[in-house]
Amino acid sequence: MSGTDAGTTLFRGVLPYGEGEPVDVLVADGRIAEIGRVTQRADRVVDAQGLVALPGFVDLHTHLREPGREDTETVQTASEAAALGGYTAVFAMANTDPVADNPVIVEYVWQRGRDVGLVDVHPIGAVSVGLRGERLAELGAMARSRAGVRLFSDDGHCVSDPLLMRRALEYTRALGGVVAQHAEDPRLTGGAQAHEGPAAAERGLAGWPAPAEESVVARDCLLAHHTGGRLHVCHVSTAGTADVLRWARGRGEGTITAEVTPHHLLLTDERLATYDPVNKVNPPLRTAADTEALRTALAEGVVDCVATDHAPHAPQEKDTEWACARPGMLGLQTALSVVVLTMVETGLLDWRGVARVMSERPAEIAGLADQGRPLRVGEPANLTLVDPEARWVVRGGELASIADNTPFEGMELPATVAATMLRGRLTSLDGKVLS
Repeated sequence: MSGTDAGTTLFRGVLPYGEGEPVDVLVADGRIAEIGRVTQRADRVVDAQGLVALPGFVDLHTHLREPGREDTETVQTASEAAALGGYTAVFAMANTDPVADNPVIVEYVWQRGRDVGLVDVHPIGAVSVGLRGERLAELGAMARSRAGVRLFSDDGHCVSDPLLMRRALEYTRALGGVVAQHAEDPRLTGGAQAHEGPAAAERGLAGWPAPAEESVVARDCLLAHHTGGRLHVCHVSTAGTADVLRWARGRGEGTITAEVTPHHLLLTDERLATYDPVNKVNPPLRTAADTEALRTALAEGVVDCVATDHAPHAPQEKDTEWACARPGMLGLQTALSVVVLTMVETGLLDWRGVARVMSERPAEIAGLADQGRPLRVGEPANLTLVDPEARWVVRGGELASIADNTPFEGMELPATVAATMLRGRLTSLDGKVLS
C-alpha cells in the first residue's frame, strides 16, 4: 500500500498523551474511528507498542524559501522535513522573492503545498508592501484568496511605525486575522550581531539589546488593547519580554499570543565562543537566565506555543565570517526533541503539555478547525506518534532540508517521531517519508 492511499490504518498498543494503558486506534475515512481493543481488520497495521500518540504538530513560523530561493529550500523539501518532524500543518512566512504581499504569491505557495500533499501549507501574507514598512499590503485580497490568509507578518523586519501597526491591527481585526510581529526596534539594533552582553563584548561583536524587543512588544500590546486587534509575538527571546506578556495578560489582554523557538529554549550566547555563524540568529541567542525564564513562561502559558522559525540557508551564506553570515537555523526535524529535552525531561511539561504547545494552541491561534483536535473518536486523524525512549544524533547532512545549517549538529537528543498522519494518510513512518 502506498503512502498516497489512506485506506484504514490500525495502530496497535499506542499510549494517547502517554497516559493510561496501551490501546488500539483505528483510523478510517480520514478520522479516528475506534479507540480501545480493536478487532476489525485494517489495510495497514502499525505496531505502536510504547509509542505516545499526540495530535499532529502545527508550526506557526517557517521559512520555506519558495518562490525565489529554491537553492536553499522548496515546499517539497520543507514538507518532507515537516512530516518527519511530526507536523501536519505549517505556516510559510512572506519574505520570499517576490514577497508574498499579494493574492498571486500566496495562492502559489498554497497550491504548491496542496500539490506536495505531505502537510497543510498555509501562507502568511506580508503586512506591508515589499516588507518595507511604508504602506499596508493587500490584506483583504489575500484574505479573500483561495489561500484564505489569516496570519500576516513582515517577519525578518519589524513593523516599527506605530501608525502602520495600528492600521494593520484594525484591518486584520475586520478580516478575522492576526498580526505576527517580529519585535525589533531597528534604531536600537542597527549593525547588531549578537545579544548585547559580556559574551558579545569579549568577542568584539555589536550588541542587540534586549529592550529593542521588549519595548516593541509593550507598545504593540497597548495597540492591540486599544484597537481590539489580535497580536501574535514571534520568537520571544528575553525574560523581559516574558514579563511584558505576563503584565499584558494580567490586564486581561485576550487578543495577545506569543511563541518561543526551540533554540531559544536551549541555546545561549555562550555559543559565541566559537564564532561559528551557525549560531547566528535573529533575535540572537540570549543568556541562560533568559532561557530559564522562557521555559517557565511556556510552562505557565504566558508564552502560548513553540514555533520553529525554520530558516534554511545556503552554505555560502553561513560558512563565512560572522558579520556576513545570514541569521537563521533549521528547526522542523529537531523541534520535538528539543522540547522534550528542555521541557519534558525537566518536569515542566508532560505529554499533554507538549500537545498544548506544539499542536493545540498554535491551531487555535491560526483558526485551524481540523488541527490540534483531541484524540477521540470522530476527530480528524491528524496524528503524531512519538518514541519517547529513542535517542538520536543530529546530522545536518541527513536532514530532509536542502540546507544543513542546524545548531544541533552532533548533539544527541531524546525522542523521535515514529509516524505522522495527515487526515488518515501516513506521511512518514520509521524515519521515512511516504509520498
